[in-house]
Amino acid sequence: MLPARFSPVLFALLLSGVMSCIVSGISTLRVSGAETFLSGWMTAWSFSWPIAFPTVLVVAPLVRRLVARLVRQPAQG
Repeated sequence: MLPARFSPVLFALLLSGVMSCIVSGISTLRVSGAETFLSGWMTAWSFSWPIAFPTVLVVAPLVRRLVARLVRQPAQG
């Protein structure tokens, strides 16, 4: 188990991995034939994940702040 202080980094790693895998898979399927799909997908994913991971690390705190401004807080009561 990892210490709790690593939670934001682990979250970003997993989220960026899943999202870049899905997006690169859809994009690769759209432009490739079935016979080259898997190798093309893995190539695209291996290129996109190293870009997605630091992007999520930087963008996630900004998005959290934006969401906090856009969502009404529940009434204290």
